[in-house]
Amino acid sequence: MRRIAVFDAPSNLGLRPPTATSVPGCAKGPGALRDRGLVERLSARDAGCLTPPRYDPGDWRPGDGVAQASAISLYSVRLADRIEETIDEGEFPLVLGGDCSIIIGAGLAMRRRAQASDERIGLVYVDGHSDFRHQGNASYVGAAAGEGLAIVTGRGQPDLAAIEGRRPYFRDADVVLIGIRTHDGYRMDLEAAGIQALPVPKLRAEGAGRSVQWVRAQLAGCSGYWLHVDVDVLDPAVMPAVDAPDPGGIAYPELELLIGGLVSSPGCLGMQVTVFDPDYDLDGAHAGALTESLLAGLHPLLVSGHPPASATAATPAARRTSDPPITTPQPAVGTV
Repeated sequence: MRRIAVFDAPSNLGLRPPTATSVPGCAKGPGALRDRGLVERLSARDAGCLTPPRYDPGDWRPGDGVAQASAISLYSVRLADRIEETIDEGEFPLVLGGDCSIIIGAGLAMRRRAQASDERIGLVYVDGHSDFRHQGNASYVGAAAGEGLAIVTGRGQPDLAAIEGRRPYFRDADVVLIGIRTHDGYRMDLEAAGIQALPVPKLRAEGAGRSVQWVRAQLAGCSGYWLHVDVDVLDPAVMPAVDAPDPGGIAYPELELLIGGLVSSPGCLGMQVTVFDPDYDLDGAHAGALTESLLAGLHPLLVSGHPPASATAATPAARRTSDPPITTPQPAVGTV
């Protein structure tokens, strides 16, 4: 079995500042999960941290293109290098973000590998939002975290979407999107592009297990795939500590089944976790709940073959599936 190698990619470069005098707090996400013992309880190798450039949106204005694009591009190359090195060592990279713009580095790494082997590598995008905003369907672009899927499928400015001349990092036909809300504004664009999407109601109707089987079938022509998990796929009733909470999400048990089913395949090359923001988790309860969920979901990869400590303990209050769902939109604590 592959050993998990955990490293931090605490980049918040892909988000707009939540206020005029603050920066997005998702850069603190990896530290909060580490404080809960995630690395040790996974029996993982601690692969350290890839420090991002300084967050500085400057005097960006609509029409300027993606904010902090040069910094994101530079960081993406370094992140791709680190991911490739980890896979080459026979390990499973677990990348703790950070915002969703880290998918650019992961995508670049996958594209390098696909071209080197003359094979296709897919992307499973578990996210509450499609992140498919681009210049062809929006009046302007700006925050790479809200444009990540568009960028890695080749829709974007060249310094992000065509690093090393490798546009696109993933073919449209090799992408599966899971967990978007029914009101996502770019669903028709996804359909037109041929990108398969499984919104929450359909996921619930089929069940997590059957949904995983469906995902694997969609990517049967790929030699492997990268797994992206944005924490905002969860309903704000159980996970409000994200930059753009949106009602209608999934529950922790569903997330665990999805992760478990996807990482159990030898074709899953690695995984990233994004957008958890400890600034909105003052007592640490949501960091604890998320850690337990990741431990449960990643169980198939554990070297020991036994459930991690406390993974089968009573569900903490923050993870109660009996909590009433949020039915009114919550104010975004940041913006993409």
